[in-house]
Amino acid sequence: MGASLKLGSRPSALALAQAAIVQGLLRKIIPDLAVEIVPIRTSGDRLASASLAEAGGKGLFVKELEQALERREIDLAVHSMKDLPAALRAQFRIAAVPAREDPRDALVSRMGVTIVELAAGARVGTSSARRRLLALRRNPRLEVSALRGNVDGRLKRVEDGALDAIIIAMAGLKRLGRVSTVKFRELEVDDFVPAGGQGALCVEALADGKAGGSSEFEHALAAITDGRARYETSAERSFLATIGASCATPVGVQRELRIAGDCMHANRGCA
Repeated sequence: MGASLKLGSRPSALALAQAAIVQGLLRKIIPDLAVEIVPIRTSGDRLASASLAEAGGKGLFVKELEQALERREIDLAVHSMKDLPAALRAQFRIAAVPAREDPRDALVSRMGVTIVELAAGARVGTSSARRRLLALRRNPRLEVSALRGNVDGRLKRVEDGALDAIIIAMAGLKRLGRVSTVKFRELEVDDFVPAGGQGALCVEALADGKAGGSSEFEHALAAITDGRARYETSAERSFLATIGASCATPVGVQRELRIAGDCMHANRGCA
């Protein structure tokens, strides 16, 4: 019988798609590895209509997954990096950071207009304090309202006319294959700074030992880690931790590593 691993994931379509990405990467390194994805509903999933800031912040999306790690019910947990608190508790570690997807936000609307082209009073949905601040900075005439739920549920609010537009992560649209099915405009980082870690995945493990109890698994996790993504997200998370940012803080940060010849250049922006 071959080796096996259990990956914990939130049960949403996007979270499961992200876990499947990690599953596929690990199987490329260890072809006979049996990787089971274990859906675990988090507090954030159960509080779909509540304000995250009022209910407890980003940790609501990782709490139950970390508890499953501690109970050894799963070997690894897969998260959207932007959902992690800026500082992990001592008993956990970031074991792998795969290559990063597009970190930008996108404006989805029925007509595919830009944010400045939206008419006065246009209803835009987002529950992110950062996205709300940046949207109103670009177009003060908008009516921005709270929006929670999975990606398809949010997109349906636009399709049904309940909202004129929503702001959503480009990475989510791409990972779910929705880029060709909706009309959207990318929000460029010069005007719309992304959330720290946006577009990146995090594979979390216990800090006190080897994932799955095997050196082979540790080597596989190192192999699927993208150095650029790890560097960029580490810098972004360090910035957020330094300023004490939470999900209620309207702040964005992007660290972009650019390599030219033998030199490295990095840019940072915040809002």
